[in-house]
Amino acid sequence: MKLLITRPMPDKVLAAAKARFDVTLRNDHAVLSAEELRAALRDYDVVMPTLGDRFQADVFADVPSPRATLLANFGVGYNHIDVAAAQAAGIAVTNTPGAVTDATADIALSLILMTARRLGEGERMLRAGQWGGWGPTQMLGAHVTGKTVGIIGMGRIGKAIARRCHFGFGMEVLFHNRSAVADAGVPARQVPLEQAMAADFVVVAVPGGPATHHLIGAQAFGAMKPTGFFINIARGDVVDEAALVVALTEGRIAGAGLDVYEFEPKVPAALMALENVTLLPHLGTACLEVRENMGLMAVDNLIAHLDGRALPNRV
Repeated sequence: MKLLITRPMPDKVLAAAKARFDVTLRNDHAVLSAEELRAALRDYDVVMPTLGDRFQADVFADVPSPRATLLANFGVGYNHIDVAAAQAAGIAVTNTPGAVTDATADIALSLILMTARRLGEGERMLRAGQWGGWGPTQMLGAHVTGKTVGIIGMGRIGKAIARRCHFGFGMEVLFHNRSAVADAGVPARQVPLEQAMAADFVVVAVPGGPATHHLIGAQAFGAMKPTGFFINIARGDVVDEAALVVALTEGRIAGAGLDVYEFEPKVPAALMALENVTLLPHLGTACLEVRENMGLMAVDNLIAHLDGRALPNRV
């Protein structure tokens, strides 16, 4: 089978793929263009796409008889793929759940600490040669230990964040989830969205897609405390970015830590101008062993398809 891999991959992943497939590696970090999306469906038996490769309904409509029969997504999130349209075209879709859980939860805690304790701001000051030495009132931030955290979405990643907050920082855990969660893994209370948003720290960990688009908007930010910090490690379009900018610039919330953006890689200039916002370039799973595990899971899905077996991670 001819396999298209749409982005550069770790060597271990490429070796595993090349052992079973005729691989074409697209050595470009940019997302697939409109023509490349359509060519992927026309010219390859299977495709390993990833974040930003927007296989939407119009793409499938333009290739009514695709050669491709599987999109083995590299990543747990697949809101860039219209799964219903793919299935209607006879194309299965898989993802890589589990491989990203701990790394993404670690980034959430990193953003909580960086934003509350003004770590990015402090490093910028020091590197600019503006640090004049220690002082009792220098760069006072917010204390994290013992505070409340409101987690929006209590799936694998949400539960991993809850464990870190509870056991690591003695935080009280509140969470909002669209379905009942019998066991959050730690002492925690399931509450309405507005109550979770009123915690000292709010962390968004829901999947992307139409059901969660702009879940967090002006009304949700209105439920936050002026001393609250907002963290997003989910998908950028879960948040109404314009409403977030308003909440920050008008001082309605204390700060934000973001690893994802509504229109990434574009980041609003208004966000970049704010010192109380920590901005990361989508580093949630950026560890070699994690990316290797993600890629190998995607290859496992491809091999199962090649061998005619049930797909391990069909979505």
